[in-house]
Amino acid sequence: MKIQSAVFEVSSPNLELCPTLPLPEFAFIGRSNVGKSSLINMLTGKAGLAKVSDLPGKTKLMNFFTINRNWRLVDLPGYGYAHVAKTDRADFNEAAADYLQARENLVCIFVLIDSRLEPQAIDVDFINWLVDREIPFVLIFTKTDKQSASQTQSSVARFKKAVLTELDPPPPIFVSSSKTKVGQREILKFIGDALIENPQQSNNAE
Repeated sequence: MKIQSAVFEVSSPNLELCPTLPLPEFAFIGRSNVGKSSLINMLTGKAGLAKVSDLPGKTKLMNFFTINRNWRLVDLPGYGYAHVAKTDRADFNEAAADYLQARENLVCIFVLIDSRLEPQAIDVDFINWLVDREIPFVLIFTKTDKQSASQTQSSVARFKKAVLTELDPPPPIFVSSSKTKVGQREILKFIGDALIENPQQSNNAE
């Protein structure tokens, strides 16, 4: 997978105002300040494409980025800071919940987990929300540059034991760092393979 172009397309406050051109989409979600925007910038090789903020919960809209003119990355609002009713939903942005359940051209959901932390209840609740609705997902453990490789491996193992033991098959797992670019090649290859398998793929995908 080679990124030749990456441009911001639109910010959407709800499902109805999402882009209408049915390009395959790969969404990124996680607790606020887990590094979603930094990861998107690293994957695309375009610093500043997704706006990075130190203020948790700043991203309120769904941000769409068109890649190679034939697929999209979607930066969803971080969960944990949005104030919405907990009516059959996890504590996260209502528009993101609608998007995850009803967006027809959504190919894959990447759930970002801070590799430095013990399993967080808010992450566990969100994953359970996905599982209950039979929504497939992929895990990406972020910020691995802030600790040793062995610490990251231990963290991933703890998370798998605490959260994923009953899932068959378990979700794919990647580790990443926006600073060292660990995981860039593997995640882009995963996206490239998914595009090949997805019937919405454009004929000129790279």
